[in-house]
Amino acid sequence: MSRQRGQSNRKTSRPGYAYLHHAIDDHSRLAYSEILGDERKETAAAFWERAKAFFTGHGITVLRVITDNGSCYRSHAFNDALGVGVKHKFTRPYRPQTNGKVERFNRTLAAEWAYARPYRSEAERFAAYADWLHEYNHHRAHGGIDGLSPIQRVHNVTESYI
Repeated sequence: MSRQRGQSNRKTSRPGYAYLHHAIDDHSRLAYSEILGDERKETAAAFWERAKAFFTGHGITVLRVITDNGSCYRSHAFNDALGVGVKHKFTRPYRPQTNGKVERFNRTLAAEWAYARPYRSEAERFAAYADWLHEYNHHRAHGGIDGLSPIQRVHNVTESYI
């Protein structure tokens, strides 16, 4: 799980800035992601609740979550949102490799969505995000999972997701 800032180093909301929050299943590479207005603890906790529901809806049981060391992830609010039985680990500082799947997702996101074409506005870029994420999860072949799309790697998939 990770967040990616757009143009800002601030930990709070700032008009004109967007924060991408991601959660990626380790086995399937199925990604849940949202563009949000800040990276506060309440926002991260609410994001996790929606991400957990997304994964549960796909038959994925969350056992462990690894996050960066941001204060929003070290908060009681986020820990409470994880729920009982979910082990929370943190990346090693200055070691992006320990969160490699999210880092790779960020590279793919930048190349295939954020900077893939010129957008006339941030609103247009944001509007294209849901379609890109669907393409990533349902149609894009991933080399790390033998050329399958993430949804093909998820067990218990109903035909409505294909």
